[in-house]
Amino acid sequence: MADDAAPTSRDYRETVFLPDTPFPMRAGLPVKEPEILARWEDLYARLRAERQARGAPLFVLHDGPPYANGAIHIGHALQKTLKDFVVRSRFALGYDVDYVPGWDCHGLPIEWKIEEELRAQGRRKEDVSKAEFRERCRAYAAQWIEVQKAGFKRLGVLGDWDNRYATMDYASEAAIVAEFHKFVVSGQLYRGSKPVMWSPVERTALADAEVEYHDHNSPTVWVKFPVVEGPQAADHASVVIWTTTPWTLPANRAIAFSPEIAYAVYEVEAMETGLDFEPWAKAGDRLILADARAADVAAAAKIARWRRVEDVDPSGMVCRHPLAALDDHYGFSVPLLSGDHVTDDAGTGFVHTAPGHGVDDYLVWLAHGHREIPETVDADGAYLPHVALFGGLKVLETEGKKAGKFGPANGAVMEKLVEAGNLLARGRLEHSYPHSWRSKAPVIFRNTPQWFIRMDEAVDTPELKGATLRETALKA
Repeated sequence: MADDAAPTSRDYRETVFLPDTPFPMRAGLPVKEPEILARWEDLYARLRAERQARGAPLFVLHDGPPYANGAIHIGHALQKTLKDFVVRSRFALGYDVDYVPGWDCHGLPIEWKIEEELRAQGRRKEDVSKAEFRERCRAYAAQWIEVQKAGFKRLGVLGDWDNRYATMDYASEAAIVAEFHKFVVSGQLYRGSKPVMWSPVERTALADAEVEYHDHNSPTVWVKFPVVEGPQAADHASVVIWTTTPWTLPANRAIAFSPEIAYAVYEVEAMETGLDFEPWAKAGDRLILADARAADVAAAAKIARWRRVEDVDPSGMVCRHPLAALDDHYGFSVPLLSGDHVTDDAGTGFVHTAPGHGVDDYLVWLAHGHREIPETVDADGAYLPHVALFGGLKVLETEGKKAGKFGPANGAVMEKLVEAGNLLARGRLEHSYPHSWRSKAPVIFRNTPQWFIRMDEAVDTPELKGATLRETALKA
């Protein structure tokens, strides 16, 4: 008998296994985000309490603080989330993690913002009392601490936000002063000076990270330093230097050379003819420079023909400052000092050395036992009054429409070199030059008085116990 019963239909949904999740189909962020933030609010405290209850080992992450000077940006997000990876991974490994977020409330980033506010009100920083300026900085930083803290918490960064630190907290300042006094009492603190990147427009020193480089057209000069001590002194020879900063020549105290470079005396025999100007070099001049730079120097000075007279060893040689004939202020000796930084890739193979206006200059000066660093330029980018022939002249303009432009100093120095008979040649060079990333104005290397802490002098204190600070730090 045929089975005429209708086939039973089957519900195949029971054979399809789909994941079951509590997540809703819709994100609903306007409602969900506040709930998530509320759940995160005490997560750090709960994690620490749980770890401390079972005696977990302590892990401390120090927060190198951001500046409290604006809303958070991608750089903040990067450094804070990277630190959060460390905090969370250490919690996952069973540690009791101590992470106290903080803020840096001192320095140029905040001061510059207040100066911008003052300029918008038609006021200058110089017209505002120190008390008012500091109070405005403090209020500005306090405002942005709260804004940034809210932003970091929204990123989900775990930390002890309720007990954050700030360098402007009175407790922080008191701790800093207390540590500073330890160096004072131990004798490790001393007053000195060194050249730093300086922005005359902002009247402040700049860190390397605050400097950016732009193309700049600079004057170049080849300058003669007459030899007064050494075999070539009797022949009235001159060492030739090259620089793109003529304004630093009043601060010159030495000339650097390299024992690895071949130097020689070249005697000028004939000058180029048919020029629109009269060259400063003359037949009979004896010039000392690197062999590798001879052709380029001859071309710059418009020398048609010269002869190589003899090899020269600059060791022990002493020169006269090129401005000595114009003012006794420059009557000091200019020694030749060996330096590892000297090359014959450009210039003359000799490096004009002004220890107050360059790091290499400063280091080679100290390496040869000299300690006094001349101060020639003030905070406003002008020569100090005691600088003979040039006192008060601006290296960089800081006021008006010319603010950030080079002032008359370069031109004045070149004019005096011509008057003294020691300018060999000059030109222009487009090259990469440091500028402040805030004001976009050029910066200069300027000698500034500073406080230093001795790193390599053994001190008998409870902390150092007769060791040097460097030894103690390296051991730690």
